[in-house]
Formats: sequence, structure tokens, C-alpha cells
Amino acid sequence: MVQIALGSNILGANELLARKNRKLFEQDGTLVINLMSSPGAGKTTILERSLEEITGKLKIGVIEGDLYTDQDAQRIGKKGVEVVQINTEGTCHLDAGMVNKALERLPASDYQLVFIENVGNLVCPAEFDLGEDFRVVVFSVAEGNDKLLKYPLIFREARVILLNKIDLLAYTDFSLEKFQEDLAQINPSAIVFLVSGRTGEGVKEWTEWLLEEVSKKQNRF
Repeated sequence: MVQIALGSNILGANELLARKNRKLFEQDGTLVINLMSSPGAGKTTILERSLEEITGKLKIGVIEGDLYTDQDAQRIGKKGVEVVQINTEGTCHLDAGMVNKALERLPASDYQLVFIENVGNLVCPAEFDLGEDFRVVVFSVAEGNDKLLKYPLIFREARVILLNKIDLLAYTDFSLEKFQEDLAQINPSAIVFLVSGRTGEGVKEWTEWLLEEVSKKQNRF
């Protein structure tokens, strides 16, 4: 009983801060993406590829979530964007309070687009609203076909799924047909892009769509 109440209190407090973040993003016209995946799915590589396509076209900031290191932040910083590192010290997700604190160093008003790269995990990050406009899940063919039904929440909450490592499809047992069938059960409205962080395949299509979404939000202000 106590554990259930505590969980409710944590999520309730997080929701209040998420609303605060969302209000900031809305008033500044900043598009904010919560980028999620399991460890090793290629989230950071896809982010690097995305930045290569759109850096120079927009003012972009990145909030990097990781357990202990700043390795990914260093990689992203080399792409010419501002990066703020959040180390969770073992916590398997970012929360709205962490993001709110990061915004002290990365004011949303300075950017048209902010990526929040969440901690690699298919469970915990899906529970915590950060105030983002929408969620993007990077999922790789190397992870197999069982994950959508095993971890439905993260896929149900995603607006976009970037199906990564598509260049390895022929070397796996992954079935695109099964993936599409399962996704139709969980989240039929999700937008799917077939991409490869290694070759760059599909990244241009994804970033062109993203630029349109940034423009739509900017035009509301």
C-alpha cells in the first residue's frame, strides 16, 4: 500500500513539473522531442546523423541523459550544438525536474528545437512526462520482434518510431511484417521511418518531416 502511494506521489509531482516545462516550451515556440530507446539501439548515432542534416537550418539544443558519463554529450557537442549533460547517478530515466534544472543552462527561448536524449531503457522513461511535444523511439532490427508486445507502453506513447539498423535486416530474423502487425495493435497512428545510423539511409526523410513539425509549431507563434 505504501509503495503504491509513493509511486503515485512521485508521478504526480513529476506531472506538475512537466506542465511547467511544457508551458515554457509553448510560450517560446520551441519544439521538444523526448528521444528514447533501449541501450545499444543506436539512439545517439541517429541523433548525430539527424544533427548533420539539420544543423545550420535551426537553432538546436540537446539535453543528454546518462547514468554516469558524458561520453554521448561529447559526441553530440562535436556536431556544433549546445549540450547540457544530466547524470542520473543510477536512475534509469530522466524526469521533469531534471529537465527543468537543465533549462537553467539551456534556455528554451534560445532554440527552435530541443532534443532530450533519455537514458537507454524500454521501461522507466515511458512513465515520466518531461513536458515534450512528442516522443520518438529508436528501435533496432537487432532487438528482435518480441519487444513491442513485451514493452507496449513506450511504443504506445511514441508518435514516431525510427526503425534503425535496417541495413542489417538481411542478417537477422527480424520480420517487418510482424513488426507492422504488432504496432497496428499497440499504436496504429505511429509514424515509422526505416533508418540506418551506420549508412544514413532514411535519415533525410525523417529530418525533412521533423523540419516540417518545427515550422508548424513556429507558425503558431
